[in-house]
Amino acid sequence: MTPVTPTTTLYRPVGQAELDLIAASGHRRFPPRLPEQPIFYPVCNEEYATQIASRWNTADGKVGYVTRFAVRSDFLAKYDVQIVGSRLHAEYWIPAEELEAFNDAIVGAIEVIGEHRAEGRGSAEDTTAR
Repeated sequence: MTPVTPTTTLYRPVGQAELDLIAASGHRRFPPRLPEQPIFYPVCNEEYATQIASRWNTADGKVGYVTRFAVRSDFLAKYDVQIVGSRLHAEYWIPAEELEAFNDAIVGAIEVIGEHRAEGRGSAEDTTAR
């Protein structure tokens, strides 16, 4: 019998360009950070990810997506959860130079669970079947 590795479910709001790079990896990895992006911010709950995807990622008529994925809990244990507003706004701060190790700790696929469009450009509601 294979032992089950405990995982933590995380979420990440992404735009189309980042989603395309995730898809290119077989939905297994997040792309490297740009030089002006020293921190990777996965969030701890779907509601917070949805807020970001629907409010920030849809700026200028763009589409925002909510992704869900599992990470080995033993890997995450070395990071503190950061609260950046209310308790709802909980996220991890992963230094860009540790993103490859973070990607290696992802268990299974990165799945898209929500799609959001700017007001007036289609539905701002979740359009992805659960």
